[in-house]
Amino acid sequence: MGDNRYTRKGRKSYNTRSNKMKPVRTPGGRLTAGKLKKTTKGPRCSDCKCALPGIKHVKKSVYPHLKKRERTVSRAYGGATCASCIKQRIIRAFLLEEQKAVKKVLAERSGKK
Repeated sequence: MGDNRYTRKGRKSYNTRSNKMKPVRTPGGRLTAGKLKKTTKGPRCSDCKCALPGIKHVKKSVYPHLKKRERTVSRAYGGATCASCIKQRIIRAFLLEEQKAVKKVLAERSGKK
């Protein structure tokens, strides 16, 4: 059995949030420490605060360097609101318009009598 121990790189020896390491096997068979990047929560929906699917979870400083298809979704309110919230908005707007039309028709009918 080989040895599964490895030493951390750098001066900081503690396993803090910013100093996470992962053992990496080199082609020579040694185990060395590979530094892990911190993950982000990613973009959230402006209405329901759920994670937006289809958009990369990277730091804010990295977004300008991403391709447009990785930053947004091709839909109205693409990178800001989730599809279910948009659907609710559309339905709500449609029902309000329908209600206005019904009120108008009822007012015309009562005006004729």
